[in-house]
Amino acid sequence: MEFSRKSKVKAEIPTASLPDIIFMLLIFFMVSTVLKEFTGLQVSLPAAQKIEKIESERHVTYIWISRDNEVCIDDKIISQTNLIRSLMYQKRVADPQVLVALKIDKNARMSKIIDVQQELRQADCLNVNYNTLFKGN
Repeated sequence: MEFSRKSKVKAEIPTASLPDIIFMLLIFFMVSTVLKEFTGLQVSLPAAQKIEKIESERHVTYIWISRDNEVCIDDKIISQTNLIRSLMYQKRVADPQVLVALKIDKNARMSKIIDVQQELRQADCLNVNYNTLFKGN
């Protein structure tokens, strides 16, 4: 005597809620993504024949000095030079491995560069890197 099954087992994955899940993921990523709007001042970097890349940009703070003697630290324009000391001291206390990467326009005034270097020295930020462009032979 053979028994027959009344219903067959379906091996389907329900896809009715799939558009809802995709829409919620899309909204989550749109809300949680941060877009960087400002990337420093426009500077024309000097050329160098031998350069080294920064290994990790995790502990790097960028300082831009434009040809108009504007100073920008991590996308914040600094109006007074003496504010650099307190800001960089706070960054160094928060992260002792901080590396200061200077992006200086090749036509910037040397007096402004020296002022920034003195403020960095006062803030005890002595790990400094000067950014340049590679100029091949």
